[in-house]
Amino acid sequence: MPRYSYMGRPLKARPEELEDHSEKLHKVLATAGMGSRREMEQLIADGRVTLNGQVAKVADRVKPGDLVKVNGKVIRLGWKKQLPRVLIYHKQEGEIVSRDDPEGRKSVFDNLPPVRSGRWISIGRLDFNTEGLLIFTTDGELANHLTHPRYEVEREYAVRLIGALDAAQMNSLLSGVELDDGIAKVDKIVPAGGEGVNQWYHLIIKEGRNREVRRLMEHLGLTVSRLIRVRFGPIAMPSRLKRGMKEELPEEEVEALLRWSGMVKGAAEQRKSEESASPNRGETKRPDAVGKVGHPYRRRLINKGERQ
Repeated sequence: MPRYSYMGRPLKARPEELEDHSEKLHKVLATAGMGSRREMEQLIADGRVTLNGQVAKVADRVKPGDLVKVNGKVIRLGWKKQLPRVLIYHKQEGEIVSRDDPEGRKSVFDNLPPVRSGRWISIGRLDFNTEGLLIFTTDGELANHLTHPRYEVEREYAVRLIGALDAAQMNSLLSGVELDDGIAKVDKIVPAGGEGVNQWYHLIIKEGRNREVRRLMEHLGLTVSRLIRVRFGPIAMPSRLKRGMKEELPEEEVEALLRWSGMVKGAAEQRKSEESASPNRGETKRPDAVGKVGHPYRRRLINKGERQ
């Protein structure tokens, strides 16, 4: 499927390249339904086409924003708005989510594919010793919709503790704990098994504060021995996405993400309604079961081979 199109037909450039992209004038006129390409070449050669107020030449190229007239009549070219690119990445321990580091540590951005125009934007962060799902996009508005506190997007983590939480500690996490930057709490926490002193839990938070999960556990006197983000909003990390691997979402999943995030009119209200109605809302799973069941949008956005 083409990355974006002109009048419903494919163009060769990626979405982020739209500003620099141009097409042959006679081809664009033909695509707009003015006639065949050969007829359009003759029309241009006859001096009947202008481009930005100047008589056009057969070799001219046209891009979004250009003014094209045929026999003095403006031709609407109808460039279709591009879709952003969205990529998921399984961050490893020992990587930073920053382009520059005075200590010269490995950056997650070193593993991302290049973009010809613009840059990859990280949707949220993970600290140096945390692993799991990171999402990147070329669209700043989408990143804001998924990370701003007012949107209350869920982040789901698998956390391994040295020691077990008792009922009082779990209630404390659910009701709120006073940290140095204010009250923090978890929306859901579920025991997920373990061996000996190493106990797994799955928890959901709706903020992206620095080291929030680790600080919550430290406040209760417990040590986090491993922390993995397994879901961010509607996107769960598929089990086949091993550490250091990345995968770009196809267009239909990007479109679904835009709808879910509320960037399509009326979609935000629909999302809240569906989440409230879901019997599995807030359910958590062990790391090896992530993406199999649960979140109502997970099945739409999970990678190929993991959909249900």
